[in-house]
Amino acid sequence: MFDVYKKLLHYVPRERYLAYLALFFSALSSFFTVGGYFYLNCFLERLILQKDGSGAGRAALLIAGMLALASLIYVTAVLISHVLGFRLETNLRKRGIDGLTDASFRFFDLTPSGKTRKIIDDNAAQTHMIVAHLIPDNTGALITPLLLLFLAYLISPRLGITLTLVFLLSLLLLYLMMGNKNFMEIYQNSLEKLSAETVEYVRGIQVIKIFGADLDSFKSLSRAIQDYARYAYEYSKSCKKPYVLFQLIFFGLVLFLIPPISLFIAPFSDPGRLASELIMLFFLGGTLFNSIMKIMYVSQHAFEGKYAVNRLEELYASMQKDKISFGTEESFPHCDIDFEEVDFSYLEGRPVLEKLSFHLPEKKIYALLGDSGSGKSTIVKLISGFYKINGGCIRIGGRPIESYSERALSENISFVFQDARLFKMSIYDNVSLARRDAKREEVLEALHLAGCGSILDKFRERENTLIGSKGVYLSGGEKQRISIARAILKKSRIVILDEASAAVDPENEHELQLAFSHLMKGRTVIMIAHRLSSIRNVDEILVLEKGRIIERGSDEALMAKDSRYRRLQELYGRANEWRVEG
Repeated sequence: MFDVYKKLLHYVPRERYLAYLALFFSALSSFFTVGGYFYLNCFLERLILQKDGSGAGRAALLIAGMLALASLIYVTAVLISHVLGFRLETNLRKRGIDGLTDASFRFFDLTPSGKTRKIIDDNAAQTHMIVAHLIPDNTGALITPLLLLFLAYLISPRLGITLTLVFLLSLLLLYLMMGNKNFMEIYQNSLEKLSAETVEYVRGIQVIKIFGADLDSFKSLSRAIQDYARYAYEYSKSCKKPYVLFQLIFFGLVLFLIPPISLFIAPFSDPGRLASELIMLFFLGGTLFNSIMKIMYVSQHAFEGKYAVNRLEELYASMQKDKISFGTEESFPHCDIDFEEVDFSYLEGRPVLEKLSFHLPEKKIYALLGDSGSGKSTIVKLISGFYKINGGCIRIGGRPIESYSERALSENISFVFQDARLFKMSIYDNVSLARRDAKREEVLEALHLAGCGSILDKFRERENTLIGSKGVYLSGGEKQRISIARAILKKSRIVILDEASAAVDPENEHELQLAFSHLMKGRTVIMIAHRLSSIRNVDEILVLEKGRIIERGSDEALMAKDSRYRRLQELYGRANEWRVEG
């Protein structure tokens, strides 16, 4: 348990003192609580044994004062621990967000968003529980039973022995109630999977409705629900018997004590003293029951807290796993690109690229062609520094990609995707994101070169027009032109076009081709395209199959021989001739 708190307090270094303050007030509350029971015994002795009404009245006032003060001090401890708990939860969420913004791309490929959300949100909330509630409860659960037993022996040895036996038997049953820790871990994992699958299923409903996707997502959710229900039920059954016995001991304490008191103790005891001790036994037994219950919840939440903080730290570590390490070089000597015996896989044992080597001289236009899964997108992602390779070397400008700073790669490589994403801000601000130091004239020139003039002419506020919520909405081709303006303004020396013209509407195609021509001018361009008509004029075509380059050359050279490229072009041409006749 202490290891858990040590890890958690690491995330709140400035508020760490609050934990010790909460411990102090909670311990103080326990002393005043037991002090109230001490004066309760005094009250019973004055009232029953000594027949002293005024002394009993003073003791009653002390009882009320002690217990009221204990409650106020305990509330103070809880308030302090809650402040610490909320700060801890906030810091853990911030740590998760910071980790996500800096996480490796492999992390997003391998970790479903629903699982990430569950680990960060739910486990951060769980750590709040073990700090906000369990710090004061832990202290009370440990100190109060010891003080109660000390008071019991102080009142009467037989009272002390009785409570000691009850306490030890309760601890044994408490241990049996804990269940198998490995089983508890399985239960927590099933809960995590259930939450992740629920999020993924809800997010995928629109995909199922629109595209008629298969029911794998629903089946995964169904299995997760059934697994969680089974584990929860089995764990509850494993705790049932000891928990029932535990309650029976405390709630049936009177039933167990009546026979021995009647037969063996009562004939040899002072009736008044015996009555006083029985009353104290019931009061102290009830308080001991509450303390044992707190210990039980402390143990349960201690496991959950340990599980939560371990899962969070595992998540934070996985965010940085396989992330490429950057160097200090800030500029490219030139933009030749070299792959030297490159190995790469997203998952262990499933290589995407094996011993891949090629050389791309700068300031030329290249097209990557191949079936889905042939490695096209993987190659351009590796050039951009998105992933750490498993073997070999990637060079840009004759230097390993790891020697460049992250800023150098970001500034010198631009990506234009098929599905252009714009932010809820003005058209001008969307473009100026590429270069914060760009002058207004440069932004407007980039918009002009990208063929955005016809877009701006439609709106009264032109480049200051707001996009998105409470603003205007653009077509796919219009958004693509604005994203090209962003890439033009960036002035990167390497441009990667990932299916950038695949879903363009016909009315935007001409303007888009003009925008592409301005973007490509004087740059090293790598295109991924399924429209074979769009790559006929590139300098070189690389045909890929299962992570290997099986052909490369110009359109003219590849069409002049019996090549796979030629067969694909012929199939593409026949497909374009298809017509639906009525």
